[in-house]
Amino acid sequence: MSDRDRLRGLPSVDRLATAVARAELQARREELLDGGDAVDDTTVDLVARARARLRPRLRRVLNATGVVVHTNLGRAPLAAEAQAAVAAVADGYCNLELDLASGERGSRHAHVEELLRELTGAQAAIAVNNCAAAVLLACAALAGGRDIVVSRGQLIEIGGGFRIPEILEVAGTRLVEVGTTNRTRRADYEEALVAGGERIGAILRAHPSNFRTVGFVAEVEIEELCSLGAAVIDDVGSGVLTDDLELLAGEPPVRRSVRAGAALTAFSGDKLLGGPQAGVLLGTRAAVEACRRHPLARAVRIDKLSLAALEATLALHRDPAAARRALPVLAMLEADDATLSRRAHELAAATGGAVVASTARVGGGALPLLELAGPAVAIDPGAAGATALAADLRAGDPAVVGRIHDGRLLLDPRTLTDDEAREVARMVRAVSP
Repeated sequence: MSDRDRLRGLPSVDRLATAVARAELQARREELLDGGDAVDDTTVDLVARARARLRPRLRRVLNATGVVVHTNLGRAPLAAEAQAAVAAVADGYCNLELDLASGERGSRHAHVEELLRELTGAQAAIAVNNCAAAVLLACAALAGGRDIVVSRGQLIEIGGGFRIPEILEVAGTRLVEVGTTNRTRRADYEEALVAGGERIGAILRAHPSNFRTVGFVAEVEIEELCSLGAAVIDDVGSGVLTDDLELLAGEPPVRRSVRAGAALTAFSGDKLLGGPQAGVLLGTRAAVEACRRHPLARAVRIDKLSLAALEATLALHRDPAAARRALPVLAMLEADDATLSRRAHELAAATGGAVVASTARVGGGALPLLELAGPAVAIDPGAAGATALAADLRAGDPAVVGRIHDGRLLLDPRTLTDDEAREVARMVRAVSP
C-alpha cells in the first residue's frame, strides 16, 4: 500500500471530531445524571477532555524512580533483540502453531522449549502468560483433587492480593500447612507425608520474594525437599539464570532447582530474567506433559508477541557476559559508579538540580533488602511544590516518573539510559517556570 493510500485511509476530521465529541458529551451526561459532579458545567473543559480521549492510554514512561523492575511501569524493559523479535512477528503472520518442515500443526511451546532445556538442564518446558498462572497450572496438573503440603512461612501473598491458599483452592487442591511462620523442618514435611499418604499430590515451595524473615528462622532446602519422595513444585519467582552475578545471590537460581530434582520449577519472564511477562514451567517430562494436557493450559497460554520476546531473551542468556550487557535489567544492576556519576552530573547541569546520595532498589518482588547505592538528582521546585512538579512530569509525553523525598523530586540515573536522561532533562525544563 502506498503512502497516498494510507493517508486516504485516515478518518476525516469531521467524522473523528464527531465521534469523540459524542463520546465525551455522553460521559458528561452520565456524570451529571449520577450526581457525581455538582460543579457548574462552564468550569468543565470538555475540549481538553476530548483531546485527552484521543491519546493512547498505554504510554511510554521514563523511569527515574531508581526501581529497576518496577511493576507499575511494566517491569523489565526489553532488550533490543527482543524488541526486534516482537516487531518481526507482529508484522503479519507467523508459524505460531505450524511446523514449517512438515506442514502439520505444531506446538507454540516448541519455540522456547529447546532453549529452556539447553539453559537449565530440564527434561521439558512450557511457557504460559505469567508466573501465578504457572503455579496454578502446576498445582492443578500434579495435585488436582488431592493435597498439597506448604510451609506456613511460605503462605505468601503475590502482588495484586493473590494468596497461595487461594491459588491452591482454585487449582482444586487442599492445603496442608506444616511448620511455623519462622521455622519449618524436614520432620514437619515427613509427618505430613506419612499422615496424608496417597492423598498428598505434591509439596509446594514458594520463595518469599517480596519479604525476608530474619532472626530465629529455619527452612528446608530444595535438595532435601526433593529427597522426601513426593513431587516438588518449586516457585522460584524471579527467574535467575545468571548464576555468577553476586548481586543476585539472594535469589534462588533456576538451575539449582532443576538439579535438585524438582518435578516442576516455575518462574517469571519479566523480572530478573529480563524478558516479557510470562510464566515458565520446566521439569520432568511426565510433569510437564501433565501440564500440557490439563484444560487450564489453554486458558493461561502465552501469546505470539510475548513468545517472540521470550525466545529472544532466552537466546541472550546463552552467553552470560553478553546477557549482562544486552538485557537492560542486568545492565542497570551492574551499572558502574563512574557511569552513574557522569549521568547524574549531566542531568543536574541540564535541570538546575543537585546531585545527592541515594539508593535504588531491584523491585519486582526480588531482593527486598538489597539497596543499590548511587547518585540521584534532586530538583527543588520551591513554592510550586514537588507534588505539583511530579504531576506535571507525569502528564508529559513521554511521561516522567521520579520519587519525592524531603520535599524534593529525585531523579535516579540508574534506571535511565543516556538518551533517556537527556529526554528527562528536556521534560523538566518544559514544565519548570
